[in-house]
Amino acid sequence: MTSSPARLFSRGSYPEATRIAEVLRRETVGGVLLMVGALVALVWANSPWSAAYESLRDLEVGPHLDLGPVPLHLDLTLGTWAADGLLAVFFFVVGLELKREFVAGDLREPRRAVLPVAAAVGGMIVPAALFTLVNLRTGDGALSGWAIPTATDIAFALAVLAVISTHLPTALRTFLLTLAVVDDLLAITVIAVFYTSSLAVTPLLLALLPLAAFGVLVQKRIRSWWLLVPLAVVTWVLMHESGVHATVAGVLLAFTVPVVRSQAAGGPDAGPGLAEHLEHRLRPLSAGFAVPVFAFFAAGVTIGGFSGLGASLSDPVAIGIVVGLVAGKTIGITAATWLVSRFTRAQLDESLGWPDVIGLAMLAGIGFTVSLLIGALAYGEGSVRDEHVKVGVLVGTLTAALLASVLLRIRDRRYRLIAEQETRDADADGVPDVYQRPSAEG
Repeated sequence: MTSSPARLFSRGSYPEATRIAEVLRRETVGGVLLMVGALVALVWANSPWSAAYESLRDLEVGPHLDLGPVPLHLDLTLGTWAADGLLAVFFFVVGLELKREFVAGDLREPRRAVLPVAAAVGGMIVPAALFTLVNLRTGDGALSGWAIPTATDIAFALAVLAVISTHLPTALRTFLLTLAVVDDLLAITVIAVFYTSSLAVTPLLLALLPLAAFGVLVQKRIRSWWLLVPLAVVTWVLMHESGVHATVAGVLLAFTVPVVRSQAAGGPDAGPGLAEHLEHRLRPLSAGFAVPVFAFFAAGVTIGGFSGLGASLSDPVAIGIVVGLVAGKTIGITAATWLVSRFTRAQLDESLGWPDVIGLAMLAGIGFTVSLLIGALAYGEGSVRDEHVKVGVLVGTLTAALLASVLLRIRDRRYRLIAEQETRDADADGVPDVYQRPSAEG
């Protein structure tokens, strides 16, 4: 007896689908706030009051103390605090989500995990390769920005998806969320490995102490904020002083949090671990405050009209970013999905068509939060080339969003017609059957 082939983008389990739906609602709201923050920054930076915006962004806050082997260089600008501090909260939530998916979610099954992992890898390799090809002869350190077009902004992408679609299958939205979470993990790994210019070993080793203490407390399900928050802050400070980007601390702290209760507490079936509680508390802070504030401080680039826009886009770095986000993400994710279906027994779910996959891959070209962060790390925050990076990211993101919107709106209209036909058939038969759908190929 032969088993039926696995389905790509198939319906997940009911508990997982319910949880994902709640996450999607929160991320969608966060995406709208992100776009508002970016738009306000862009308008302010190109207004007669642009000097006030720059003064606010560059205002230094924090102590600079010499404490012997571990000095504290925390006299940072508000823009840097947003990039290093607030994004650590964002990556903490990402880490919780990723661990939850692979420990207790549908991705604990290898056959379900292979597609988003392969798609995320393809969606990083191809954009990086295209950026490199465009900038092979550029020189002046241009190739250091190879990772800029590899990231997907999940909040931004989900907000766009919420605006353009009402009838697209939930599996596509779930896949986009999972893809972006894996993508963020790969991005933070790239930041830690390739964008650590200097490494101070002493504070890095010292960071392991509060990290371990935090891990012990959360494993014992201790929720006291007056214990956990100071340990998390100390871990962040030491990571920042080590030279490793401080957002890495957020992911490491998240990985210590248990997803399910231990056997001593009654086994996994006894209920969820502390990860769900912390994610529930911190996701609104991440999506509703941390990421929008970062977008406000990061997106304020002075374009200088069409001539300034043209000057920015004449830089091969900006061109490489646009090509990587728009073409690289589409090709990489679609090709990886096709390879998974070609060389495994997995098949595209019968209710979906390859145009859906292409549209989703285009939508993944919305790279904003992490792309801007990597750009600042690659070329130096506030540098001329960093300004060109911001223009490239904005143009690439808007182009990808526009192209994805056109294609997915067409697909959404098709699914709406299918749903209306199913409703008419159900009314005629008297027995609704939501699991039988015409093929969406073509």
